[in-house]
Amino acid sequence: MAKPQNQKPKSAPAATETLVGDNRKARHHYEILERYEAGMVLRGTEVKVLRQGQISLDEAYCRFDGPELFLIGATIPEYSHGNLQNHEPKRKRKCLLSRQELKKLKEKAQVKGLTLVPLRVYFGTKGFAKVTIGVGRGKKLHDKRQSEKEKQAKREIREA
Repeated sequence: MAKPQNQKPKSAPAATETLVGDNRKARHHYEILERYEAGMVLRGTEVKVLRQGQISLDEAYCRFDGPELFLIGATIPEYSHGNLQNHEPKRKRKCLLSRQELKKLKEKAQVKGLTLVPLRVYFGTKGFAKVTIGVGRGKKLHDKRQSEKEKQAKREIREA
């Protein structure tokens, strides 16, 4: 009887990230110094709405409540086919980070002038909802004008 040969397992197609929401205003109003990737604690109906691509990060920010980090002000609309178990659209959601990352972020959040801003929400390669949190410093009006001039110059170079 012949031994079965060691066959290579069939490779699954490369999983990619699926972008759900992007906070473009944050990049305009803040100079992003560092980025962190965090998981989120969500309810079932929230996940279903995120899979539909509906979230608003316009007024969202992150804040520490004791040792835990929460995403506040992000709007996930109610699920259309939800029942009594539906979620509140603007509830605060816990962010999941390692203890060392939470410690670093807490130190940076206490520095005057730095803010924790959610930049984007997406589904990672394993299918879990993730949020990218940026440590940002608010831009002054002249900084915004300068970055707008730089964008315009790059656009003109590309067109020429």
